[in-house]
This record gives sequence, C-alpha cells and structure tokens, in this order.
Amino acid sequence: MSARDVLTQVVRDREIHHITLNRYRFSEQRSCKDLTDLIEQLDGNPVELVRDLSRHVSDEARHAMWLTDLLVDIGSSVGTPPGSSYIEEFERLLDREQATPEQGDDFIISSMAAINVTEKRGCEYFSAHIHALKQAPQTEENIKIRETIERILPEEAGHVRWGTRFLAKMAEKSPEHREKVNQAKSKYAAIEQAAFESGMDFTAGAELRRVSSLLDIANTLPLWQRPQYLAERLPQSLLAPDLQMTRIDVAQRAWQRDPQAFMERFVPMFLGGLNRQPAAQGAEKKA
Repeated sequence: MSARDVLTQVVRDREIHHITLNRYRFSEQRSCKDLTDLIEQLDGNPVELVRDLSRHVSDEARHAMWLTDLLVDIGSSVGTPPGSSYIEEFERLLDREQATPEQGDDFIISSMAAINVTEKRGCEYFSAHIHALKQAPQTEENIKIRETIERILPEEAGHVRWGTRFLAKMAEKSPEHREKVNQAKSKYAAIEQAAFESGMDFTAGAELRRVSSLLDIANTLPLWQRPQYLAERLPQSLLAPDLQMTRIDVAQRAWQRDPQAFMERFVPMFLGGLNRQPAAQGAEKKA
C-alpha cells in the first residue's frame, strides 16, 4: 500500500489516527536525542556541519512541541506509542560498529545518509497525511491536525534538501568519495525500508520476511563485514520479541472493539501473511 492508501485508512479511525500522531511526536522527540549524540561525537568538527545539525535539533524540538501541544489539546496520549518502534528497529539494523568518528569522512557520510533517508520517509508520510485530511470530514479536530502537519512539512522538506546537498558535496571531493556516498545511500535505503516494513507487518511469517530484509542489507556491505553483521542481528530477527508484543496488542484492541470483526477480518488478515513472499524472493520468481 502507498503512503496515501495507508493514511486514508488511518484518518478514518480516531484511535489509530491519534496513535499515528503520537508516533510522529515520538520520532521528532527521539531525533533530538540522536542528533545531539551525533553532534557530541563530532566534537566540533567540521564546524559547519555541527552548526547545521544544531539547527536541525532546534527544528525537531519545535515539531515535537507542536505535536505534543496538539495531542494534549485533542485529549490524546503523549506516552510511548504502542507497537513496534520504527526508530528502534532502524537503530538495531545500523552497523554502528563499522562507523566511528575516528573514520572521518566515512563516518560523516554514513551518518548523513542515515539521517537523509529517514527524513525522506517523514516527508512522504506528512504529505500523504495532509492529502488524506483534505479528503476527510472537515471537523475541528481534523483541521487542527492538518494545520499542525502543514507547519512541520516545509521544514522537514528543508532537511531533505540540506542532507541531499551535503552528500552531493561530499561526493564531489573525489571518485572514492562518490563511491562511498553511493554505497551509503544504498545501504541506508535498505536499512530504512526494512525498519519501515517491520513496523507495518505483524502478520504470520513476518519473522522470515525480516530475515529476508536482513540479507538484503548484508548484501550492501563489504564481504568481510557480512558474517558479523548477520550473526549479531539474525537471532533477534527470528525471535522478534517486539513483534510478538505488537501482535498481542493489536489482537487485544481488535477483539475489544468488535469481536465479530476480529474473527471475520483480523484472523484471516493475520493468517494471510503466510502467503506473502519476502521481497527478494518474490522478485526472483517474477524474473
């Protein structure tokens, strides 16, 4: 499903809509922490990047404040959102052991590629959310939500443009830098896609699809890094305790809201996941 398809469904259900907004808030809030950690790791160099990252932190803090105010105003939760965490899965899949500040430009390229790919996802979903809200009933609450997201989107788009320009400048330094930038883009695009899908897929067989995504990520790494990367992450992908908790939470919510719909819609949807193929396997069969 496209972002527009997803958000069209989200805005029709007030409870899910509020949870989605709280996920936005949590992500913006968490970004402040992660960006601050990066600034501290850079330890003042390069100074221009530290300055721009500091401005980025300021923007994300403002977005978190706007979303917190919105959620409080509409009487919704500002606690940790339920279900699988996109941010935590993204960080779990990162190869931090291969990227340290001592690596200089390599560390900077990796850090900026990781930031850029998540900002792109945010823009895609904020844009789709605004579109869905324009098609939805123009209630006071929906208008207030749309106006808040419309304030955030231009600044998020600015973050994407800034990150893209920065990576382009890094690529211009040398053919070696260009290759490293392209590799980083491919790697973090695969990591982000896997993290995103893990938060959307809780149906039967999701563990195997997570493993397939893990293999896709490993294939973007140098050969000598792949065994360690897979060994450290494969057990959690197969066991996936966060996935089990998400299944329990979603099932409880569905049952409490409508037991009949739970049996008629939720159970078949969950079992239908057994027929879903991992992306890579599906592509091979199509070929």
